[in-house]
This record gives sequence, structure tokens and C-alpha cells, in this order.
Amino acid sequence: MAEPLLCVRDAEEAAARILPAGIRDFVAGGSEAEVTLAANRAALDAVFLTPRVLGGITACDPAAMLVGCQSALPVAIAPMSYQRMVHPEGELGMARAAREAGIPLTLSMMSSSPLEEAAAVGGTLWQQLYWLRDRGQVTGMIQRAEAAGCRALVLTVDVPRLGRRLRDMRNGFALPPGVTAANLRDEAADLVHRPAVGASGVAVHTNYVFDPSLSWDDVAWLRETTRLPLVLKGILHPDDARRAVEHGATAIVVSNHGGRQLDGAVASAAALPGVCEAVQGRCEVLLDSGIRGGTDVLRALSLGASGVLLGRPALWGLASGGAPGVARVLSLLAEELTEAMHLAGCPDVASARGLCAAGAAPGFLSRETRPQTGQTGR
Repeated sequence: MAEPLLCVRDAEEAAARILPAGIRDFVAGGSEAEVTLAANRAALDAVFLTPRVLGGITACDPAAMLVGCQSALPVAIAPMSYQRMVHPEGELGMARAAREAGIPLTLSMMSSSPLEEAAAVGGTLWQQLYWLRDRGQVTGMIQRAEAAGCRALVLTVDVPRLGRRLRDMRNGFALPPGVTAANLRDEAADLVHRPAVGASGVAVHTNYVFDPSLSWDDVAWLRETTRLPLVLKGILHPDDARRAVEHGATAIVVSNHGGRQLDGAVASAAALPGVCEAVQGRCEVLLDSGIRGGTDVLRALSLGASGVLLGRPALWGLASGGAPGVARVLSLLAEELTEAMHLAGCPDVASARGLCAAGAAPGFLSRETRPQTGQTGR
């Protein structure tokens, strides 16, 4: 009999007992030597909080507004592709769990379930976009998202091509039969199912269909094309954050793609304070990459984020038990966050600002807290 999950981190071990090694590596792995993957965790662990006491708090309210949407937690589910590879329910199970938890779900453009089916589940849905060589499919995806009642578009800007994910290359990773990018009309769809020595079928397919020339001009076109709030995901540099505001972004997501793109890129938590300072409250700032529990959410809030995107832990929950598995992870996250808020003296999420101890922001890590390769992150 499997032991019950007692914390969000337990979900990874539970999923590891079930998933084939290749799929487990696809989810857990990063690019190249996985230095940034490890740095995401090290940077969050380097954030120490200074609790406030004697506030007379009897209850804490973790509710938040994220990109104009009411959310039970300052958390949304991150866009993650091909979820049916870890469980038959796939994105529909994820959508049901997010709806029950009262938090937004960001549906990947490379979802293995159609947008319309995910929207039919109900709840708050954001649609993620990648920039494709076939601009007609991008336009079609925007129109479908609007028609389906999506509340925001999330453009991922840090994947002009897929990072070199050595675990996948060594495994000759290919998607299981029947798992495809359900939202695309794709003559190259079979590429994701072709195993090859020293190559990833997903990488071959991605580099075939993605347009590497994505630019600020395209962001301007997108802003003019849709009435939906626009979120740019994958911002790390303060200057890019300022330009995002100038181009009409409602929110930005400080993210290094969970350590899966440029290895050696700055940890997301380390970049967060500089980005928040650059935008000066002119748009929302969310944090993605490395979140593993409620204390991490509070750390992100203390550094200036309005909320976080939860990636791998939600997918581990799906793998270990479908929609109920995700629901258990989200329930644990809410429990952990509420307890951390109470212990830190925060009656609500706004009061978490400034909890970060002086000098404890993770912009520069000491020798003792620098990441060692082999640690896990997103």
C-alpha cells in the first residue's frame, strides 16, 4: 500500500513509482548540465522570511486576483504539454482539479486534449501560445480561445527552439502512441513518435513547427489582434520587462522554463526582484520555476510577485492519481501556504510583501547556497 502524500514534494516520489523512466525524465529533466534546474531550487531556498508576531490573527485568507481572475490561492497551473502521456485523463483531469480548487489553469498550445474539451470542464482557463511558422494556426488558436471563454492569452517567449535536454536525447525519447498536439493541424505530427538514438522526437517536432524569429513586432501584432489580457511568460531581464509593459502586457511571468531552455540562465527567483523594480507596478508579475510547496509561494510573494505558476508538482499529482491526485497536491499546497502565512503573521497575501529578510533576496548566492548539479527544480 502506497504511503499517503503528506506534502507537495511527496507527489514526485509517488509518480516516480508509476511512470516509465523515459517519461519521468522528460518531466523532471532540464537542459544540458541542469545547472539552472538546480539553481531554481537553490535560489528559493536562499530566501529567508522574517515573521511578524502578536498580530492577533485567527484566520488567513490566501485568495488573490491573478490577471483579473479571482483565485482561491495566489497560484495558477503552468502550461505543460502532452499531459496524457502521464495519465489517460490528461489535461481534462488537470482542468477538473483546478476548477475544484478554484485556481486558473493555463492550457498548453501543445495540449494532448483539445481546447474546447478543456473549456467545457469549467473553471478559469488561460490559453498558452507558442509562435508557429504557420501564422494561420496562431490566429486560429487565438480565435478559438476567445470563443471558448478563455480569460487570458499566455505567450511563451523563451522557446525560439527547444533547449538541449540531454536526458531525452540519451533516452531517444518519443511520445507514446495516441498522444499528440491535439490543437494543431500538423502534417509533421508523427515526428513526436519517432524514437531515435541520440535525439528527442519532441525536440525534432518542436524545432520543425516553431518560428524562431518571434520578436517584439509580433507581440505588438498579438496585442492588436486580441481583446484578451496578454501575459508574456519567460521574462528574466528588467529591460525586457519594461518593454513588455510598453507593449501592453497585462502580466509577465518571470521564468526560465523550469531550467529546460538556456542552461546557465539566472534562477527565476533571483531575477524576480529586479523585474518587479523595473515594472513599478505597471503590470502584474508572476513567478514560475522551482515552486515545491506553500512556503515557496510565500517566498515569491515576499519578493514582490502577485502569484506563482505551479508546474511539475501538479503533473506529478496527475501521474499518481488523475484528477484526484492533482486535487490532493493542490489541497496540500493550500494547507502549506495557509500555515506558512499564519506562522509568518500574514492575514492575507498582500501582507506578505516585505517578509523577505534584509539581505536575503537571492540575487547573489553565497558559496554555501550555490546549486550543485544533480538537484531537481521547476
